Amino acid sequence: MKKILFVTSEAHPLIKTGGLADISGSLPKALVGLGVDVRLIMPNYQAIKTTEDIYYKSTVRVNNTDAHILETRLPDTQVPVWLVDCPEFFGFPGNPYVDEQGNAWPDSAERFALFCRVAVEVAMNRGYLDWMPDIVHCNDWQSGLVPALLSLEASRPATVFTLHNLAYQGLFPKAVADLLNLPRQLWSPAGIEFNGMLSFIKGGLAYADRITTVSPTYAKEIQTAAYGYGLEGLLSYRKDALTGIINGIDADQWNPETDTAISERYTISTLSKKRLNKTALQIRHALPVDGSLPVFVLISRLVEQKGIDMIMDCLPEMLTLPLQFILLGKGESRFEQQLTTIANKHPDKIAITLGYDEALAHQLEAGADVFLMPSRFEPCGLNQLYSQRYGTVPIARKTGGLADTVIDVLPETLSNKTATGFVFTQAMSGSLMEAIKRTLIVYSLPKTWQQLQINGMQKDYSWNSSAKEYMALYEQL
Repeated sequence: MKKILFVTSEAHPLIKTGGLADISGSLPKALVGLGVDVRLIMPNYQAIKTTEDIYYKSTVRVNNTDAHILETRLPDTQVPVWLVDCPEFFGFPGNPYVDEQGNAWPDSAERFALFCRVAVEVAMNRGYLDWMPDIVHCNDWQSGLVPALLSLEASRPATVFTLHNLAYQGLFPKAVADLLNLPRQLWSPAGIEFNGMLSFIKGGLAYADRITTVSPTYAKEIQTAAYGYGLEGLLSYRKDALTGIINGIDADQWNPETDTAISERYTISTLSKKRLNKTALQIRHALPVDGSLPVFVLISRLVEQKGIDMIMDCLPEMLTLPLQFILLGKGESRFEQQLTTIANKHPDKIAITLGYDEALAHQLEAGADVFLMPSRFEPCGLNQLYSQRYGTVPIARKTGGLADTVIDVLPETLSNKTATGFVFTQAMSGSLMEAIKRTLIVYSLPKTWQQLQINGMQKDYSWNSSAKEYMALYEQL
């Protein structure tokens, strides 16, 4: 039985800031289903919420600091979770990356360096846990030092590094590297140094035995200057070790047939019940209850990466069209303020909720007709997958995982029943507006629209196939 140590900075439902948590909460579960012994290791933040018991396992001393290892389980699974408990670093309110005021932790480098060092001790069976993995699977910059540090160990486990978003790299001044007391031989342009700074992510990209990222298209994009953030040279150099594997979704959690958060459950054969969720959505947001108007939804961080600026440019024209728009998200205050102003002026057309609300996210997927994803770049994206499962048609820009998972409405894709959404290419508001108008034309053809919904709902985006691709990768190692 293969033994995998899964290293992550967040995992749903314990703690979540984004898609990494969804993957860390569902991929290990799928791997256990395929007969793998997976243990998850993550920091013990004050904000972690678990329903399971927590036990003390051992204490590890790294870099003159004592870290306790506690054990719990991922709720409702058999996946053991080891929590790295070090109150001086993790025992504060806030999320993994920012405090309660939204400011980045000043000691982020120290926090995650300590976490990486403990993960290395566990990986080398020096954590007093009597368990040694065959493979250490690390995720994003927060665990990037693990493959680097393991490269210095004799008879070490193999390493996999998954890149969820190259935009976040864990860059710190060189003074921080000195402070962290990192082994000198790692400090070079071929190692963890990047333009004179310490780069956590390079620890994964330069030293891991295999690199994966979360879609085949994104794996190609990050080898170019447009998407590589200065690391495209290294990624091209390592392209033989780089694979793109589309994320799956937690098909138990995101399932319109069993979803307890939505007002009316439905399947392909009872698709007409979806309309009741739309009515509930309109009532909840004080919008006119009108079944003939398509409801457009956006659930997103309000940042330019997600194309919120393009949506802002389109809103004046959208207000003149027969549609309603609901948004759930938080982000840059200028976007939050502009949206609030527009929503207050047009309460019959637009409703916004600033923040994040998991139950509301489910209700939006179930009640919407159209889901907007005009991202400038999108390593994988999950909402376009949730949308298709819920019979909600995505509008997506042709980039990253969106290009791999949304099939554009064209005469041939309509006739062979593969079309699942509306795709546009240019990251410009004019191109997005054109896609919105195309969507409204097809929405006015009920039979065609229903076929589009069914095409999406029939797709299998569960973790089964993605987990098998990870298994194949592990086997190669």
